[in-house]
Amino acid sequence: MEPTGAESGATDSGATDGKSGVSRRTVLGAAGIGVVAGLAGGGALGATVSSPREEDADQVVPFRGDHQAGIVTAAQDRLHFASFDVITDSRDDLIDMLKRWTAAAERMTRGEETQEGGALDMGDYHPPADTGEALGLSAAHLTLTIGFGPGLFGPSAANPDAKDRFGLAHRKPAALADLPAFAQEKIEPSRSFGDICIQACADDPQVAVHAIRNLARMGVGVVSVRWSQLGFGRTASTTQAQQTPRNMFGFKDGTANIRAEDTDVVDKWVWVGAEDNPPAAQWMTGGTYLVARRIRMDIEPWDRANLLEQENIIGRTKGEGAPLGKSAEFDEPDFKITSYGAPIIPATSHVRLAHPDQNGGAQILRRGYNFTDGSDGFGHLDAGLFFIAFNRDTFKQFVPIQHVLSRKDAMTEYLIPNASANFAVPPGLKPGEWWGQRLFEK
Repeated sequence: MEPTGAESGATDSGATDGKSGVSRRTVLGAAGIGVVAGLAGGGALGATVSSPREEDADQVVPFRGDHQAGIVTAAQDRLHFASFDVITDSRDDLIDMLKRWTAAAERMTRGEETQEGGALDMGDYHPPADTGEALGLSAAHLTLTIGFGPGLFGPSAANPDAKDRFGLAHRKPAALADLPAFAQEKIEPSRSFGDICIQACADDPQVAVHAIRNLARMGVGVVSVRWSQLGFGRTASTTQAQQTPRNMFGFKDGTANIRAEDTDVVDKWVWVGAEDNPPAAQWMTGGTYLVARRIRMDIEPWDRANLLEQENIIGRTKGEGAPLGKSAEFDEPDFKITSYGAPIIPATSHVRLAHPDQNGGAQILRRGYNFTDGSDGFGHLDAGLFFIAFNRDTFKQFVPIQHVLSRKDAMTEYLIPNASANFAVPPGLKPGEWWGQRLFEK
């Protein structure tokens, strides 16, 4: 399995609708009445929209700051991830779209339409500028995080013959490259790679879907959606206040994930430093790298495995989530404990192989989600983990860990990774800046 982080470990309360002066977050209340059940693949499994958080009752996460929101932000319950191909060769058109995207994204994270009066006030005979399905819903802690793929800078796995269309080749950071092949994976190019990604996270699935839908609509003629993924039920905790969630195998996932409060650890393993790149790539200082992997879980065979086998594969108890040989979830694993000469935590267990002690101390910040996309036509669930991780250098952190796991982890018998991508995520925006400005400005 991908490094789960189980051992490798992150306003404006008066936004109005632009016409009546009434906050759309108050129209139906904080509960988000009217949510379409089942979006993001969660309805069939009983997943529900998270309750508003007491510490930010207006449900708005600041859009601007030193780092982009949606990385160390407390992980929301729902995800809509989209990867785009840039289909124009015009640098000016791409920059114009990024400026328009930035303005719309900032508005949507405040709980507003993409532009003032966009859903209803454009005139009877003009298409609305906002699709309108988020009218009356809260901001739901929406975060929108942008990343740039290798193909924006020239040749890539998706297009080996690509040209340097936008004059950015010399600005490509050192750690931005397509991921290598790993054992046991079956990568589908049609839902891998991409020139630009947008990660939309929210506590309401309709808010996340609305954001991606409208950005894609605004990008017509400049970008096209290459692939996307809906997710529900976060599979990682990024703050100390969040309880550890469970994955589709029924185990707690991400117990030892990096937490936002561990600022020294975050600085070391998540944020890109000035020393990591040459002068031409300093636009990435303060940014990070996003690894996205769609991992289908072989649910039916796993469900037939007995509890002892499942716990030995994971290296933790299923109920409490404690390391084998210990009693509590957050007890430190002891890999030296043996029983009749054999290690209590098996040598092929996920806990042992993903632990920083087994990987030169390397850690990653996980932010993944469960997914279920119906069945595969043979009566088997197409379900699993949409793995998202942020790290300072994908090829020094994620890649070495994943090479070990893909070859030795007993869990790989039940996993089929079929989508893969690596994106450079720039730092946050200062007032007045637009997405990608530091990359495109000479």
